[in-house]
Formats: sequence, structure tokens, C-alpha cells
Amino acid sequence: MQKTSKISFGPGAASIILIVVILCMSVLGLLSLVNSQNDIHLSERSSDVIEAVYELNARAQISLSELDALVKRAESEAADEKEYLEKVASNLPSGMTLEEQTISWTEMDEYRCLECQVLLNYKGVPRLTWINHRMSIKTEESWNLGSF
Repeated sequence: MQKTSKISFGPGAASIILIVVILCMSVLGLLSLVNSQNDIHLSERSSDVIEAVYELNARAQISLSELDALVKRAESEAADEKEYLEKVASNLPSGMTLEEQTISWTEMDEYRCLECQVLLNYKGVPRLTWINHRMSIKTEESWNLGSF
């Protein structure tokens, strides 16, 4: 006959397993809380960036609207394209430049720069056509240089 040995776990082994399971669950819960807190901070930062970008876009659209009114007025008052371009150039708001038939301006905030360019269409529909509408972000290198 073979002798069989009986392995028995006493009440201490079950307590140790229970403590290990509770510790694991506590660590997982804590990691979950830290992760959700980081998600909240990331969402807030993303929201701030999106608001800033939309603010720049809104300012660019307001500038475009003012420019469109100026171009419409110059178009109705001018006899030919040369006079039209002269009227537009003389009445441009500050910060806007006219080169040939392209008007350029920049909308800026603390960290971003929105470069805008439109093409004038004399007696055309639409009067203004977007050529460039590009967002630049200030990087560490440009911070050190002090410009975009």
C-alpha cells in the first residue's frame, strides 16, 4: 500500500491569499483614479487649445468680413482694376498688406500664429478667395529666438 500524504492549508493561508487579493484590488483602484485624474487634466488642456484655435479662426473671419466690405466698396467706386487696387491698398486695415492681388495678414495669440492670405477677384464671385490659412505653433526654438 502506498501512503498518501495529505496537504492541508490552514486558516493562515486563506488569510494571506485574501490580503494579497485586497492589495491588488486596492492598487488597481488607485491606478484607475490616477488615470481618470490625468484624463480630466488632458481634456481641460485640449479644450483650452481648441478654444484658442477657434478664437484665432473667428478673428480671421472677422478680418475677412471687414476686408470684404472694403473690397465691395472699392469695387463699386472704382472705374477700372488699377483704381480698384489703389483704393483697396489705401484703405487696408493696419496689419494687412497688399502684394499684386494678394492680401496677407496674421492673427496671433501667445503661442499660436494664424497666417492668412486671400486673393482679390476684381468683379468676380467670390470677391475674395482663401489662398493660405495656416496655423503655426511657437516652439522652444522660436521661444529662444523671440519670434515665430
